[in-house]
Amino acid sequence: LLARPKPVCCLLCLPGVPAAFRHLAALEKPRITIRAQGERVSIRTESSLKNTEISFRLGEEFDETTADNRKVKSIVTLDGGSLVHVQKWHGKETTIKRQIVNGKMVAKHAMNNVVSTRVYTKS
Repeated sequence: LLARPKPVCCLLCLPGVPAAFRHLAALEKPRITIRAQGERVSIRTESSLKNTEISFRLGEEFDETTADNRKVKSIVTLDGGSLVHVQKWHGKETTIKRQIVNGKMVAKHAMNNVVSTRVYTKS
């Protein structure tokens, strides 16, 4: 899946995100691959900034290092037709909700009442 170009992600404007990273990340069109193999699910994100991959079992907490190098505790669950990914670190929390809408993956990132949406199309 490829991201549709969007203006600067409003989540990148939150405190603690370096200006250089904000600028580069806003220009990115990451490629995301989601696979299920048995009980394990993997999400691979490829971009010119950094490639990341997580592998997990639904409903089980795991350690994750994010693209911006945060060390977080994550848990991913299914909620209806959505894959809900919650990341927690240092008393903070962000949620990524991914769902298929009209053949496209819509990813909504939420933190501190700020929501950013990215739409991905099949490549």
